[in-house]
Amino acid sequence: MTLSVHPTAIIEDGAQLGANVAIGPFCHIGPNVVLGDGVTLLSHVVVGGYTQIGAGSTLYPFATIGMPPQHARYKGEEVHLIIGANCTIREHVTMHPGTPFGSGETRVGDNGLFMVGVHIAHDCRVGNNVVMANQATLGGHVEIGDYVNIGGLSAVHQYVRIGKHSMVGGMSGVEGDVIPYGMVMGDRARLSGLNIIGLKRRGFEREEVHALRAAYRLLFAAEGTMAERIEDVSGLMKDNRAIMDIVEFIRTDSNRAICQPR
Repeated sequence: MTLSVHPTAIIEDGAQLGANVAIGPFCHIGPNVVLGDGVTLLSHVVVGGYTQIGAGSTLYPFATIGMPPQHARYKGEEVHLIIGANCTIREHVTMHPGTPFGSGETRVGDNGLFMVGVHIAHDCRVGNNVVMANQATLGGHVEIGDYVNIGGLSAVHQYVRIGKHSMVGGMSGVEGDVIPYGMVMGDRARLSGLNIIGLKRRGFEREEVHALRAAYRLLFAAEGTMAERIEDVSGLMKDNRAIMDIVEFIRTDSNRAICQPR
């Protein structure tokens, strides 16, 4: 096991460091932190609380990870932050653990890219392969699916769900749930269609994209109620997994309404 720790770094007793961890100048690691194999902290990184960071992740200067959640009722209870493998956490990113009033844990998946100034609040669930651009912010209890891309300077309201493979345009304020494969944008974000570019980048076939477009047009048509349109789509396209992802997402109970087209 090779461990590289700069002499100015502070590692408190109890911290667990995996093989080939590198800790740069002026970092501070708390006593209940677990760093996986190959984690790199470049400099001036603070990791506190009951925080686990997965193997191969890299944290850039002034990232502050695992500090107490910003919740008025939090009184120092044991709560957790779990970050997956191979994440890139850029300068001034903040991620907070859960709260006793929520799940007690914030969880971030593998292979995430969190650009400068991103904030992930308490009790969030962030999937794998997520990209959050500069200054994007999640309120508490937000759920983000796999392969979601959130544009810079965007803010997501607490309890919102953002479905997998979706895109949030830059400078958007997201108050409603975003369907899987969807794209939203705007000061109060509205659904503007499907994330076609993202789907192509993820290797979706032309026929799959055409089917999703057809389902989208049916789901958000002017005729009938949403409940009726969901039944129509699920009956016509029940064998299409991607379309049923959208149907099941809409049917799932939520604190927030679904983002609609203008």
